[in-house]
Amino acid sequence: MATARTPQQGPLTGVRVVEMAGIGPGPFAAMLLADLGADVVRVDRPGGPGLAIDPAYDVTNRNKRSVLVDLKSPDGPEQVLDLAARADVLVEGYRPGVAERLGVGPEPCHARNPALVYGRMTGWGQDGPLADRAGHDIAYLAPTGTLGMIGRPDEPPPAPANLLGDYAGGSLYLVVGILAALHHARATGTGQVVDAAIVDGVSHLATMIHGMLAAGGWQDRRGANLLDGGCPYYGTYETADGRYMAVGALEPRFYEEFLALLGIEDQAAARKDVSRWGELREQVAARFKSRTRDEWTAVFDGTDACVAPVLSLREAPHHPHLAARGTFTEHGGITQPAPAPRFSATPTSVRTGPARPGADTADVARDWDVPGLLPSSRTPE
Repeated sequence: MATARTPQQGPLTGVRVVEMAGIGPGPFAAMLLADLGADVVRVDRPGGPGLAIDPAYDVTNRNKRSVLVDLKSPDGPEQVLDLAARADVLVEGYRPGVAERLGVGPEPCHARNPALVYGRMTGWGQDGPLADRAGHDIAYLAPTGTLGMIGRPDEPPPAPANLLGDYAGGSLYLVVGILAALHHARATGTGQVVDAAIVDGVSHLATMIHGMLAAGGWQDRRGANLLDGGCPYYGTYETADGRYMAVGALEPRFYEEFLALLGIEDQAAARKDVSRWGELREQVAARFKSRTRDEWTAVFDGTDACVAPVLSLREAPHHPHLAARGTFTEHGGITQPAPAPRFSATPTSVRTGPARPGADTADVARDWDVPGLLPSSRTPE
C-alpha cells in the first residue's frame, strides 16, 4: 500500500530556526534543517559574510531567509531575542562566551522562550583547556586520533578537506542533538542547550575502531589495517591514464570475483596471508596500470567485485547511478547535491537559492510578527 504524500516541504515543515551567521559547520547544519523543511532565518551581520565567495554561490544558505541585525547596536540583541521568542531552535557557532557578551546567550533566550532548543557549534566545545582557542577542522581532528589514522605510513597524514571534522563530526552531530532536544522540548515544554563539539563528534565517529583496537584487531598506526590502506584489496590504484579505481573487495566471494575480473586468480590464497600482501599489491597495481579508468570501469560494471572509478567533483553528477537517483540537482544554474535523506511522505527539495544577506527582512518581520526587525520608518506589509 502506497504511503500518502502530504503537501509539506519536508518533515520539519512548521519548525522555526534562527541561525546566527557564521562559517563552516553552523551554516551547514542550518542548511540540513532547511532542506528538511524548517523555516530557517539566518541573522546576518552588516558588512557581509565571512566566506570569500559570492553569496549567490554559497549553497549552504539555500532554502533559508536572511535578515540583517547589528548585534552591537542598542536594539540588536532585542531583535534576535524577539526572533528566539517565536522560534523552536537557535543555532550559533561563536567561541564560548561570545553569545553571552552579545546579549543573545542561552539565559536571555530561555527567559523569553523556555522551550527553545539552543544549539552551540564549536570545535573544542563549551569547556576544557582549549575551549577559548581558535582552530579549524584539521586542528580539531589532530588530537582525536582520527587524522593520524589516515594516509600512507611513510607520508604525513593528508588534509581530508573539511568534511570529516566540520561536517561529519560537527554539523551532523549538531543536527542529531537538535532533533533529539526538539523531541524532548515538544514532549515536556522544556528546552535545553546542545553543546556540539567537533572533537567530540569526530572521536565518536571512530567508536568501532576503538573497539577493534581494544580487541587487538586494529594496529595503532597508519597503513597497517584492513580499512586504512594496509590491505591490498581495500584501497585505490592508478590506471593507465593517470586516474584511479577504488577497491573494496573484503568478503571472500567479492574478493574471488575481483581477482577473476582482474585476471590474477592465482592470488586467491593471499587474501588471509598477510605475508603475501606485498606481492598481491604489486600484481593488483600492475594490472590496473595496464588499462584506463574507463576501460576498467567497463570491466567491473554490473559485478559484485566492489570496484568503482574515482571521479572528480565535476564528473560525479554524470555517474549513471547518481544521475538516475537524482543525487545531484540544479537550481539557479548551480549544480549541487540534492537534499538527503529521502522521505516517502514528506519529500524534500531545493526550494530557493542561497539567501542574500538581509533580502528577506520585511517578509520575516511579517511572517514571524517581529516588526522590530524593520527600520522605525517602516511597518510590516
